[in-house]
Amino acid sequence: MKYKPPFTITPIMLDLISKISEKLGRMEEIRSIGMSPLLRKINRIKTLTGTLQIEGNTLDEEKITALLEGKRVIGSTQEITEAQNAIKVYEKLDRFSYDRLEDLLKAHKILMSGLVEEAGRLRCVNVRVGSHIAPPADRVDVLIKDLFTWLQGTDLHPLIVSSVFHYEFEFIHPFEDGNGRIGRLWQTLILYRWREGFAYLPLESIIREKQQAYYEAIEAATEKGESTPFVEFMLEAIWQTLQTTPQDTPQDTPQDERLQKVLDFCTVPRSRREIQKYLGMKDRKHFKEVVLDVLLGEGKLEMTLPEKPQSPKQRYVVKNNGREE
Repeated sequence: MKYKPPFTITPIMLDLISKISEKLGRMEEIRSIGMSPLLRKINRIKTLTGTLQIEGNTLDEEKITALLEGKRVIGSTQEITEAQNAIKVYEKLDRFSYDRLEDLLKAHKILMSGLVEEAGRLRCVNVRVGSHIAPPADRVDVLIKDLFTWLQGTDLHPLIVSSVFHYEFEFIHPFEDGNGRIGRLWQTLILYRWREGFAYLPLESIIREKQQAYYEAIEAATEKGESTPFVEFMLEAIWQTLQTTPQDTPQDTPQDERLQKVLDFCTVPRSRREIQKYLGMKDRKHFKEVVLDVLLGEGKLEMTLPEKPQSPKQRYVVKNNGREE
């Protein structure tokens, strides 16, 4: 008898699937997924930061950006290794097949290289995660293979399939470490194979914001004996990601003018506070996401103290302004 993960398709799920599909359709009408290369980079940074911080890594978006650009950052060896490995595995997303266990093992090896001895290998010890006692080690091989067999044969909607897989994977807990990061990566991979834009939608960032609810959804599903509560949670998170992720549209001219104002203002070094006040923007997070990160990512603006991104003495200036290379 073939294994079928237990879950119930609910009206909540159907409503969210409908809204998500409609939103994706509108986004793709604009231009592919509606994202420029720069916006894809910004969202990838959010993805990496989110999935790492869920697991306790303290590196922020500025430091992840620096690592992506090959710069040195201050941090513990373990945290930097975690981040570098995450960058590598997300860069290889398009090389993995979501229904191949061999590819999942390859991804885990990249993600956990230099962090655990068993990178890329299923666990051979029993584990407990909080109140959850994972299945015995001698059952892991059978359980994970059954899950992949189901994945290969199911014709359910990818939004449901990805969420069910994510929960079942966390329940099995097939590795000694790195299960959360791989589970989130694999859900993104399944969705990416459905719609390519999911490779750059920062779902992990939204999960980070709802971290407690994320864990509670996993616990609720375990108590119920089926993944239904977790699937509903994940679909809501995907919907929120689509609603809150900026899109490139033909109406971007005001933003272009605002960015040019910053470049004109920063011909001499300026603080974050000075630039934000100059633009009349009150929300610091919004200013960082739509102005500062954009100009830094495009290489039009640079930090005066790149090795100390959080320094109160940090200033921003037009790159190579009046200086020799």
